[in-house]
Amino acid sequence: MLSELKTKSKVIGVKQSLKAVRAGRAERVYFAGDADPALLAPIQAQCESDGIRITSVESMAVLGQACGIEVGAAVAVLLKEETICLR
Repeated sequence: MLSELKTKSKVIGVKQSLKAVRAGRAERVYFAGDADPALLAPIQAQCESDGIRITSVESMAVLGQACGIEVGAAVAVLLKEETICLR
């Protein structure tokens, strides 16, 4: 499942993730198990309200590596694939 974060569209970080979830662009949200729960609470509440799947990852280091970045990440959002409508 984490391999999706390397190949598909995503956002990383608390602020960008919350924006994506609120905008209805999130397919799945990944939380790092060692991230500050207070930071993740607003995103978690929005996900539960909207029925968005949440996946827990061992640590911020593992999540950052899965996203292809060299630093840890508290949260990452796998974005829905956008469809283009041609008329």
